[in-house]
Amino acid sequence: MKTRKITVFDIVLLIMMLGVIIVTLYPFLNILAISLNNATDTARGGIHILPRDFTIANYTEIFGGNANLLSAFGMSVLRTVVGTITGIIASTMLAYTISRRDFVFNRPISFILVITMFVSGGLIPEYMLIRDLGLMNNFMVYILPMLLTAFNVIVIRSFMDNIPMALTESAKMDGANDFTIFWRIIIPLCLPVIATVSLFLAVGQWNNWFDTYLYARGNSNLSTLQYELMKILDNTNVSQGAVTSGNAEFIARQTNPQSIQMAITIIATVPILLVYPFLQRYFVTGLTLGAVKS
Repeated sequence: MKTRKITVFDIVLLIMMLGVIIVTLYPFLNILAISLNNATDTARGGIHILPRDFTIANYTEIFGGNANLLSAFGMSVLRTVVGTITGIIASTMLAYTISRRDFVFNRPISFILVITMFVSGGLIPEYMLIRDLGLMNNFMVYILPMLLTAFNVIVIRSFMDNIPMALTESAKMDGANDFTIFWRIIIPLCLPVIATVSLFLAVGQWNNWFDTYLYARGNSNLSTLQYELMKILDNTNVSQGAVTSGNAEFIARQTNPQSIQMAITIIATVPILLVYPFLQRYFVTGLTLGAVKS
């Protein structure tokens, strides 16, 4: 059995890949270490990838100091699940429609979708539209504005263009209608691109806090995790100013704004990281095969 000879190129490539891994993982491990380190000890600096004085006090401070955090976490999960499911349904249905060669308005709708990727009305018209639609302080303000995205529709449609027309034609000959073809044939074949777009939608929904600030801050029941963490982050910045001015009450709490900020980063990041491994095997395939054709 022949063995492959290791070349200089292989060694250089290995070193480069190890460098990429280190550069990628170190910031996250550093953030995790600081978030799990004693706040007073963190102020001394020198924390790298392992906590020097392990504690969960920073997380206790965050969850104990904000009674709305758990309900906000539930709202973030709810908007992410509902927004992802509805977004996928709407995007795949529109993508399937404009992927049909016998659809009369195929090109005009595709053209309109592409235009929206370059031209936007701006924040003020969007705010006025949402206000006039009665979506202020309404759960649907999290769902409807993100229901359809031109990029997602185009990626899914491009993937569907690779599906042989013979499949749908033979299904029609067997008596299947468009809905049967869509649900029984198209959707199962599009699972890779659906998983890819689902990840885009889920990350967008989970990380979004600005829409809560603009449209839903009048209803505490609609507060999301990211919005609550943003408020905590603002408070820690104010508290850091108190430390600088010698506020003894804050110092007595044995907290450090940097530790709190790092703990907030971990809380916001970990849930979406737990979802990614389940979609990763579809991600590359879906994004590659669904790439926009020139």
